Amino acid sequence: MVDAPAFRPSPPCLDSLIEPPTDGTPVVPLIPVRADGLDDWLAAQDPGRAAWVRATGFSAKIGQTCPLPGPDGTLAGMLAGLGDGRDRWALAGLPRALSPGVFALDGAGDGDAVALAWALGAYRFDRYKGEPAEPPARLVWPEGCDRARVRRRVAGMALVRDLVTTPAADLGPSELAGVARALAEHHGARFSEIVGDALLTEDWPAVHAVGRGSARAPRLLDLRWGDAAQPRVTLVGKGVVFDSGGLDLKPSSAMLLMKKDMGGAAHALGLAHMIMDAGLPVCLRLLIPAVENMVSGDSFRPLDVIRTRKGLTVEVGDTDAEGRLVLADALAEADRETPALLLDMATLTGSARAALGPDVPAVFTRDDALAADLMDAATAVDEPVWRLPLHAPYRSMLDSTVADIHSTGTNRFGGAITAALFLAEFVSPETPWLHVDMFAWTQKSRPGRPEGGEAQALAALFGLVERRFGAA
Repeated sequence: MVDAPAFRPSPPCLDSLIEPPTDGTPVVPLIPVRADGLDDWLAAQDPGRAAWVRATGFSAKIGQTCPLPGPDGTLAGMLAGLGDGRDRWALAGLPRALSPGVFALDGAGDGDAVALAWALGAYRFDRYKGEPAEPPARLVWPEGCDRARVRRRVAGMALVRDLVTTPAADLGPSELAGVARALAEHHGARFSEIVGDALLTEDWPAVHAVGRGSARAPRLLDLRWGDAAQPRVTLVGKGVVFDSGGLDLKPSSAMLLMKKDMGGAAHALGLAHMIMDAGLPVCLRLLIPAVENMVSGDSFRPLDVIRTRKGLTVEVGDTDAEGRLVLADALAEADRETPALLLDMATLTGSARAALGPDVPAVFTRDDALAADLMDAATAVDEPVWRLPLHAPYRSMLDSTVADIHSTGTNRFGGAITAALFLAEFVSPETPWLHVDMFAWTQKSRPGRPEGGEAQALAALFGLVERRFGAA
């Protein structure tokens, strides 16, 4: 085991963005070029330089670079391909591909996008590596870049990646609580937790039922920040640190990535950091039911009937559908305070992945205006999300003959929708509520997105809160 992951307001990858050197360190101009603009760029160069670039075969594809020699043999510049110019990750491979020197953006461009791609391209999850990696190339902060916004987004995304990628042996419910506590201390927020059998005393029965089978005690994490007179924004994150499936045991292939089943909690923590760091004028509350779904003599069983914090009883259809149970208690508590905005985030269903694939989170809401605001915010930051319907006729699939509601129903079709409809039972129709069903994982490394935990729709959700309630 290694030390538990920590909240880092300035993750190491941000060190790849620097002030202009004052110690004589050479700074190499970085010249991004689109494929359809390469001929024009070459035409504006002296014949010798143009001939050199043509001789290297540089065609401005994404990932291509071309060093430009100076008359004295030094490096006078570096061309970098942008492809068609539409990929925001086009330069993200450079921090690890270029030699560890200092570069500065040459020419016009979206400085925020370049800085963000550069920092995330420098990100590495290396807590378990014996040898440190070669340091990444560094980039001088682009002119006009909103540094605070870039730092905020990188820190939020790095926190999500760190938490989701950390093995479950080193990130249990108590360690997740430690991260939330550190986040609260950094921002001057208030933090409390309810642990183990105290969940029963304090009326969190579904959280206790799911987590009681583990040797690591379940807990409810509660963070509060901001002025109570401001609009209340409540975040709920599914914190299942490992999901064996319980007595409905997963096969090994399905269990392999289940350390990421706390991805919703990681996103809620990352989003909470961004909101507090920006000083948005809201009264923020963060609720995370942190549990481990394991097999033991005390595990909850299929067809058990569980009472929830709202008072509704739930017949358990599948112990591997535990996330909606712990979310039910947290959503009921959040809804009790009638928030101006309630967001829940969860790695909830394989059905959402079957419908939209791993990269596009599914969103559900009763509120058309809220859905439109999220889509606008997602478009602004180029993050994919897609709304799926809360199709009311499917609610009958969750009818139970012995309890108020069945957790899964007996019909396996429309699983993402029925899961969202189950959660909707614990949120008042009047509450502006949005549920995000995400994968939180990158399956194959790409520039700026290494294999492992991944933040999805994080900037879009922050943009939604910012649009609804304004800047500080």
